[in-house]
Amino acid sequence: MRIDDEMYNEIFNEQEKSNKEIQKITINNDAISVNLYDWVNSIIVAVVAVVILLTFCFRLIDVDGRSMEPTLIDTDKVIVTNLFYTPNNGDVVVISHGEEYDQPLIKRVIAIEGQTLDIDFENNKIFVNGELVDEPYIQGETIKRDAEIPSVIPEGKVFVLGDNREVSLDSRSHEVGLIDEESIIGKAQLVIIPHSYCDGSLKPRLDLSKIRSIYE
Repeated sequence: MRIDDEMYNEIFNEQEKSNKEIQKITINNDAISVNLYDWVNSIIVAVVAVVILLTFCFRLIDVDGRSMEPTLIDTDKVIVTNLFYTPNNGDVVVISHGEEYDQPLIKRVIAIEGQTLDIDFENNKIFVNGELVDEPYIQGETIKRDAEIPSVIPEGKVFVLGDNREVSLDSRSHEVGLIDEESIIGKAQLVIIPHSYCDGSLKPRLDLSKIRSIYE
């Protein structure tokens, strides 16, 4: 009997040990499940937040071309805000399309609805509401194109130019013309991934030292 008791006790202890191990594994699996759920939930919340921000607050836009040099360089990436935005003089804006041009554009607002506009092409000067516009940001001459430029900007329209005046396709051309306010995606605010023409290269290269506000 004594031997049987010892054997029984040994079997019982082994069973208890086995039960504890099973319980421990179950608890660990439950913890893993909870942690996995928390991770998945956090990722979903983060994705939803990013989608909302990108839809209603800001976008990341690639600059394509040289029409906004020296303010913006080809391949720069800029943050654009669009929440409750109304265009103002001097703003750099992203436009969904022009009059006949169906590609996105990034230009500077020169005049908005109701303002008078006079461009002195011979002397490279622009007057809005009779006042000379200070343009320290421009590059090249403001050449006359083929579009008819109104003396007063119509309601719901804006007149835009690129800072690199000699190469820019903008409101001076019939392809772009005056821009509908509804076609403005938002205002460019910050150069978040900047480039520059390093060491005299004709191809822009990443230059993180140029991260900046567009209006500084």
